[in-house]
Amino acid sequence: QVQLVEFGGGSVQAGGSLKLSCSASGYTASRNYMAWFRQAPGKEREGVACIALRSRFTAYADSVKGRFTISRDNANYTIYLQMNSLNPEDTAVYYCAAGSWACALSVARYDDWGQGTQVTVSS
Repeated sequence: QVQLVEFGGGSVQAGGSLKLSCSASGYTASRNYMAWFRQAPGKEREGVACIALRSRFTAYADSVKGRFTISRDNANYTIYLQMNSLNPEDTAVYYCAAGSWACALSVARYDDWGQGTQVTVSS
C-alpha cells in the first residue's frame, strides 16, 4: 500500500496560479502511474492529469490543457500540479492518486488516494 499526502492548496483570485504537490511513501515500487483528480461540491470526482513514473507519458483533461502541468520527482516520490490561469470552475478538492495499471483519468484505475487539498478560486 502507498500513502499519499497533498500540499499546496489555498485561495486565489481568477487568473492566478497555484502549485500542488503530493508525496508518496510506502510500497511505491508497486505503482507505475500517479494522477490528480478533483471534486467540486455536488459533482463526481473527475480526472485532471496523470503521469507515468517510468516514462515521459502524461495526459490531461480537456478542461485544463494548456493551463495545468503535471510533473514528477522520482527521487523524492513526489508529483506536482502547476495550475495557471485559474478560474472559479477550478474550485474543488484536489486529490492525488497512485495506481499500477494505466495513466488514465478514471477513478477506477487507481488504488491509493490522498486526503485531498482545497483549491478555491474567486472571481
